Amino acid sequence: MQVLIPAALRDYTGATRIDADGATLDAMFDDLDRRYPGIRFRVVDEQGNLRPNMRIFVNGVGVRDLRHALQPEDFVAVVLALSGG
Repeated sequence: MQVLIPAALRDYTGATRIDADGATLDAMFDDLDRRYPGIRFRVVDEQGNLRPNMRIFVNGVGVRDLRHALQPEDFVAVVLALSGG
């Protein structure tokens, strides 16, 4: 599947879009972390939940459950939510 990487994480990947494998979002982040060590920790916390400032969209639909099933043709966008006042 294709994964869109936000600017804040491109130091890990060196690219805007990368290919990844995994039957679920959790497995996809494991795959990415094997190739780009440390990237998973920036998106997923110690309890295995998405960090509050991260948003994931699968084919344009927002998803928060890392058990969400993925297909090889899916497009996953990892988005860093803006905060502040």
